[in-house]
Amino acid sequence: MSAKLHEAQEHCKAAEKFLKTGFLKWKPDYDSAADEYGQAAQCYRIARDLQTSKDCYFKAAELYKKNRAFFHAAKALENAIIVGKEMTPPDQLYSLACESSSLYQQHGSGDSGASVLDKVAKIIEEKAPELAVKLFQQAADVSSTESGQHQGSEYISKSSRILVKLQRYDEALDSLRREIGFHQEAGNIMAVGRLTVAIVLVQLARGDAVAAEKAYKEWGNNCEVPEMQTIEQLLQAFDEEDRESAQRALASPFIRSMDVEYARLASTIPLPEALEPVPKGGVRPNAALSYVAASANSIAKKENEENLRIQKSFDKAAEENKNKPADDGAQDEGGADEGGLC
Repeated sequence: MSAKLHEAQEHCKAAEKFLKTGFLKWKPDYDSAADEYGQAAQCYRIARDLQTSKDCYFKAAELYKKNRAFFHAAKALENAIIVGKEMTPPDQLYSLACESSSLYQQHGSGDSGASVLDKVAKIIEEKAPELAVKLFQQAADVSSTESGQHQGSEYISKSSRILVKLQRYDEALDSLRREIGFHQEAGNIMAVGRLTVAIVLVQLARGDAVAAEKAYKEWGNNCEVPEMQTIEQLLQAFDEEDRESAQRALASPFIRSMDVEYARLASTIPLPEALEPVPKGGVRPNAALSYVAASANSIAKKENEENLRIQKSFDKAAEENKNKPADDGAQDEGGADEGGLC
């Protein structure tokens, strides 16, 4: 048995003694017992017995809470999270982060509460990005109550990028709008202009060019010249359904220099389809058999109608010519009769 393990066990025994009551000791000494469990947890951590270290931190946190030492309880939970991050499921880490943050806030340390949420979000981001988004958003809420608008914008920015990566565009738009609100309160106009480009890209990824144009009209006055040129070229290309121009705008150096998530988003935006000229009458080349048959029947029908019209015209003219000589002959015979009588 290593020296650190022996030392850890001695601290645990001391903690149990502080919790015992007797004839002359009516109330357990929660604070001293919690300190002993905290020292035991550190020894177990050095000895690489991480599970036991984590359990000792939990015991220390519970005892600190009973003594209403909220800051120390929150710190013990935070240490338990760090020690057990590899062996603890993401949903449990999420719950521990929320509890630790709440205890920090009860003590009045809102910044520490936001920080622990941020730490755990980074830990679980790869395995559980949805939970990480919630933690980043909660961190932004906590930070905003502490008047740390700049820090709050950083937390919500991480949330926005994850949502874009997950292709949850509606939620990403809400997060980006909130991020703009943080920067507006802080007077960071340059950041608002860059986020306007991000919103336009997300709207185009949703297939809503009209909403993208509305977003530009709403926040475009915060954009600098390179941002305005990029957005206007992009919106014009989609309005005119110019595929090549849209492709050039999305590949512009300005967009490539944005955060990785937005640069990747630009490469996945569906390009507008150029309008094809209306085909002339007749059968299209390489058309399906059903289309060819329908077109051929239509042409044959028109030819039959035209032939029938011409035939009727000939019949009518023949009928008129047939009647006309008979009338003229009758008139000649009548003239001859009248001449004979005379």
